[in-house]
Amino acid sequence: MNVIGSKIKKGDTVLIISGKDRGRKGKVLRVFPQQGRLTVEGMNMRKKHTKPRRQGEKGQVVQIPAPFSAGKAKLVCSHCGKATRVGFVFAGDEKHRTCKKCGVTT
Repeated sequence: MNVIGSKIKKGDTVLIISGKDRGRKGKVLRVFPQQGRLTVEGMNMRKKHTKPRRQGEKGQVVQIPAPFSAGKAKLVCSHCGKATRVGFVFAGDEKHRTCKKCGVTT
């Protein structure tokens, strides 16, 4: 199920539109196009218990961002700064993403 295709990519800034992190912005760390999910920095944090790896080291509980549905995130335009839908424009053989609000190609 390739839901997001090339609309949201690693390094983009997104706005979370539903769930416990609604209204927060963050940078995309990883995209899972087959599952239609993505991981955003500081969002959907989960606790993970880690074992001690070296002698004398203690085990600890670390927080890591977990993937969530891409439908809960909207791309934030780098030009106008608004959460927007993504359009596509073909320039020759290249396909470029555009902001549906201000029309700027990224």
